[in-house]
Amino acid sequence: MTHPLLEPLRGRLIVSCQAYPGEPMRHPETMAQVAASVEAAGAAAVRVQGLADLSLVSGRVDVPVIGIWKSGERGVTITPTLAHCRAVLAAGADILALDGTRRERPDGLSVAETVRLVREESDVPIMADCDSLESAFAAAEAGVEIVGTTLAGYTPARSATDGPDLELLAEIVQALPEVAVVAEGRIHSPAQARAAAETGAFAVAVGTAITHPSTITSWFDAALRETRPSTDARAS
Repeated sequence: MTHPLLEPLRGRLIVSCQAYPGEPMRHPETMAQVAASVEAAGAAAVRVQGLADLSLVSGRVDVPVIGIWKSGERGVTITPTLAHCRAVLAAGADILALDGTRRERPDGLSVAETVRLVREESDVPIMADCDSLESAFAAAEAGVEIVGTTLAGYTPARSATDGPDLELLAEIVQALPEVAVVAEGRIHSPAQARAAAETGAFAVAVGTAITHPSTITSWFDAALRETRPSTDARAS
């Protein structure tokens, strides 16, 4: 049975509202404004990073807030320890998201052990950010309600695809019918979002293409650069 908090997300869009360290938009108030904006445009949930952002956003939107805490630069960085999980929940997350790969976690706990310990303290839905069919299976067996393809192509488990990993997405959807499978990762256009949904994904999560103006600007700039005459051509 689908968790009551998740049913309104079925067939809908989740928007990841994050900014990278050092960027002008890296501020909780800015992310709260972005989250409110995408909610007004139809987002059924938002995904938010960092305790300050979570605390502020949770009071500004009515849709569920998927919370993560990125810590570290290598290996498992998305809500990597039980302590991070507890802090994310305390900051107001409605759904806890964590790294669901089979890599070693900084505190030595497995995904299954982490999920079990979280369950002893909270009944919030848990989303596992996975990188392969194997990690999705393991996360489902651990008892998570949501499996995302978030990390597909970002670990050695699979090569990065141009756009979302639709092959993996379809495999997980078929293999885990009782789990809410969220398509996430390199979804850069409405057409790609539709293609992801057509695999049978429970919901589709988009971040960069909606909420990251630096990257979006670079896409347009690169396209225009291709049309500019070269320096040599202008000189002749």
